[in-house]
Amino acid sequence: MFNKILIANRGEIAIRIMRACKELGIKTVAVYSAADEHAQHVQLADESILLGDAAPKESYLNVDKLIQSALDSKADAIHPGYGFLSENASFAAAIDSAGLAFIGPSADSIRAMGDKAESKIAMKKAGVPTVPGFEGLESDDDFKKAAKEIGYPVLVKALAGGGGKGMRVVNAESELSEAIESARREALNSFGDERLLIEKYLTDAHHIEFQVFGDKHGNLVHLFERECSVQRRHQKIIEETPSPLLTPELRAKMGEAAVAAAKAVNYYNAGTIEFIFDPQPSTFNLQPSTLNPQPSTFNLQPFYFLEMNTRLQVEHPITELTAGIDLVQWQIRIAAGEKFPFTQSDFHQHGHAIECRVYAEDPANGFLPSTGKLLQFIEPCGPGIRVDSGFKTGSDVTHFYDPLLAKLIVHAENREASIQRMQTALREFVVHGVVTNIDFMQAVLKHEDFANGKVSTRWVEKTLESNSSLALRVLFGIGQHTLSGTRADQLQSLIAAALADVVFVGSKSQPAVSNETDPFNPWKQTNSYRN
Repeated sequence: MFNKILIANRGEIAIRIMRACKELGIKTVAVYSAADEHAQHVQLADESILLGDAAPKESYLNVDKLIQSALDSKADAIHPGYGFLSENASFAAAIDSAGLAFIGPSADSIRAMGDKAESKIAMKKAGVPTVPGFEGLESDDDFKKAAKEIGYPVLVKALAGGGGKGMRVVNAESELSEAIESARREALNSFGDERLLIEKYLTDAHHIEFQVFGDKHGNLVHLFERECSVQRRHQKIIEETPSPLLTPELRAKMGEAAVAAAKAVNYYNAGTIEFIFDPQPSTFNLQPSTLNPQPSTFNLQPFYFLEMNTRLQVEHPITELTAGIDLVQWQIRIAAGEKFPFTQSDFHQHGHAIECRVYAEDPANGFLPSTGKLLQFIEPCGPGIRVDSGFKTGSDVTHFYDPLLAKLIVHAENREASIQRMQTALREFVVHGVVTNIDFMQAVLKHEDFANGKVSTRWVEKTLESNSSLALRVLFGIGQHTLSGTRADQLQSLIAAALADVVFVGSKSQPAVSNETDPFNPWKQTNSYRN
């Protein structure tokens, strides 16, 4: 087992890893930027090392500084968390070359699943369903031919990277050239690779992913699914497990496909296979052409491979609660060479779990990020409630990093009880100093479509545009905008906020768009997918 681990991340995920390390008797090294000098993850670690300036490229994305910090602190391993360098094959390879352990999959597995064209080819060979489409296209004319054959709408997306960058939905040929140009530009800036592919876009699909986990000895299982369809602009907002849509038979079939997908790239450690799920599959035809010499009829399957996240997911807690396993501890144990002592039959789903991501962003103002000092930050507590956060009262929310304030997770005996528990927890979550999406999530949870499991990946977009009542609930609903609860609670919150304003003079909550030139900065563009 490792004696000391450097955590190449910040915020709640860094703290989550620290807690797992402490339970295993492992010392931790935190790294931080100038903007995070007083952050919680720095205070809770056994040691801490300053990386550089606030910009991610000067700190959390600086491979050389991270590895040298691990060597200087005499750490045995590096845990990347999620985001930043967690899916960077070169980073994993550099760690290995430095004689350190990377707590994650092999660099080869990361590289194989990081290229969307190559991963689709590998999935086809493994018998995993993939969305009909074309790879290896270069000219705009080829893309136009392919789009015409597939039929609009189509999805143009970058071959490299992830997080929704370099991804464009195209509804008509008149939109295609501009979509290709903008997708290429964004992909080049974000990943240094402008290559694109094109595939059929399923308009009312659901996003269902399967957690996979394996060791270096060939044992690999899935830990069931997570329903992640409540999204806005490719950013997940609410996740739950089990999915209200899957039958036991379909769950088993998708789980088998997820395991096959991971085995196709010799995967070990924690990973997630993401699927597009269509509860009402249809049929369409591809006409013969230079791209597709033979006419083809596709019977659309209920699910298709989307991509693999070769890391720990933000939403991993709901799997932990329903599968009864500490994923982070086992990540560490597997990286240290231990065997995973479980088989597929050892795992069952227990109860129902939901995660709501509390973001510092304003739903009433285009989900623009909100910055400022947290004047009040009071987390809910009670049976079946878990909060993963890297903030506290007095913390500063800056524009340099992802605006995730906390992950609010609940677990109950069934879906109805879980929804009710989450609504109560959201009402009790007090945040003053920045604008949050708490009201928005309350409105979603109360909507009949969510109750009936009818929320597709475009539901938020379509509903906000067509249903004024939801928009009104976002603006005037339950939570911080109206200081929900009894009148006494409202008065107490108002008094506390007023007193806090006196203490923290001049700290105003405000939507902000960063001037940061770093293409990796998550606040640079408000339409980027943050997983």
